[in-house]
Amino acid sequence: MTKIKNYNSKDIQKFLLNVKKNILDMAFYAGASSSHFGGALSIAEIVSFLFSYQMKIDRNNPLWEDRDRFILSKGHACLAYYSALCEVGYLTKDELKTFEKDKSNLLGHPVINRKIGIEFSNGSLGMGLSLGIGVALASRLNKKNYNVYVVVGDGECNEGAVWEAAMAAPNINLENLYVIIDKNNFQQTGSNKNIMNVDDLKEKWSSFGWHTSSIDGHNFDDMFKCFKNIKNIKKPKAILANTIKGKGFSFSENNNDWHHSVLSKTYYEKGLAELSKN
Repeated sequence: MTKIKNYNSKDIQKFLLNVKKNILDMAFYAGASSSHFGGALSIAEIVSFLFSYQMKIDRNNPLWEDRDRFILSKGHACLAYYSALCEVGYLTKDELKTFEKDKSNLLGHPVINRKIGIEFSNGSLGMGLSLGIGVALASRLNKKNYNVYVVVGDGECNEGAVWEAAMAAPNINLENLYVIIDKNNFQQTGSNKNIMNVDDLKEKWSSFGWHTSSIDGHNFDDMFKCFKNIKNIKKPKAILANTIKGKGFSFSENNNDWHHSVLSKTYYEKGLAELSKN
């Protein structure tokens, strides 16, 4: 099994540092192609916790039928996804260098390839939760025992399809479905508050019949306690993760210019220097 057997935040921190280094490398290798740098960094801790500890996966068999499923609904944040897939052994460092290159398996949004751990394609926002509902329901119908984890953006919650899916999951009692909402308070062209204020997301998800929790999306102890406490609750679970867009590098934190930008050599070297201090 890939996941760390006993919870140790220091072990997950090491995984995270490798994920952040991979994100930085891929953004730089992309050259003149810009990458969704900021939104990948806001979920780096979440993805690191899921892949290194929480999820049931087999590093030697990405097609294992009983594996937990991960769906990145905010597909543009795929740098974090690909980085984690590398750290669990589904991708090599050399493959990461092909990001957004011709004939690469690693495009600017995930394209389904389960042999390397990419469960579904994602492009337009709002699709991932509906996919997650189908996969979680399949687990029940096929008498399997796996969980489904879907990462949704807070800006993505502007999409009506998200709320149609949110209404459906409690009606069919999908207790093996977890949705993590990346609340970094930004979307492509500005702050959520100024573009489409979704107000109290925790209250909204609760009103649809979900068990809802709030966590610090950059704190592994918070994540551990939350997932442990909600494990046996007989409802679909929504976890509101309070995050910082661009988290981890001084030049990108809370700077929405890094939603989709080219990483220059100057910024790449600055990022490497900051990582070396961790």
